[in-house]
Amino acid sequence: MKIYTTLQIGDFHLNHCEDYFLIENPGTNRTLMAVMDGCTMARDSYFASTLVARLLRKICITQGYQELHQPNLPAPSLEAQLKLVLSELMHSLKQMQGQLLLEQKDLLTTLILFLADKKQNNGLILAIGDGVVSVNGTVTVFDQDNKPDYLGFHLHENFDSWYDSLDQKIFVEHLRDVSIATDGITLFQPFHATANTETDPVDFLLHDLHFNEHEDMLDHKLKALEHQYGLRPSDDIAVIRAIYS
Repeated sequence: MKIYTTLQIGDFHLNHCEDYFLIENPGTNRTLMAVMDGCTMARDSYFASTLVARLLRKICITQGYQELHQPNLPAPSLEAQLKLVLSELMHSLKQMQGQLLLEQKDLLTTLILFLADKKQNNGLILAIGDGVVSVNGTVTVFDQDNKPDYLGFHLHENFDSWYDSLDQKIFVEHLRDVSIATDGITLFQPFHATANTETDPVDFLLHDLHFNEHEDMLDHKLKALEHQYGLRPSDDIAVIRAIYS
């Protein structure tokens, strides 16, 4: 398995990239990948997306230690582990909100989680808010008509009821080429008159295999989109692409 990532500030943002990503192992055979997109209209939205990544990292490391010290326990299902990760994340966010006296507008970020099991060759994707997912060539765009959902809206709801209401889930039966991305990937724009507007940045970034010999394949692709095709993302962009051999 090769995992490629990229993170880039969009042309419409001047000071901070509000997106972020995370890759961490919550166990021997499983990898959690996540992309976050902070709300531009919130306060310090780069903080919310980065905070979520840091908390997810802690949760994954803790779960990895638990597996190490209790090796005879059966592995939970993908759904059970993903729900546990999200439950611990929401609990930690509520704790941070109280400790740092944060308001709701300090904690507004979307989240796409992809939990992959390399031994079983399957995975589960959960999207909260807008974003783009590609599974073995099939693209799903989660677009909530410019009214995206954010984690901060749900911190004080009953977790089980809220989780049961989440319907942006994709179960991946065979892992071959899977990507998760923030919605900035759909917002490329030409920046000069000779730009090649027939090129589809989503297809180029999530399906095309050029530059796959480089660890920074997606960075190479972003440079190609800019310098060869005259296209740049107007919004921030975070992408994780996992290719399985």
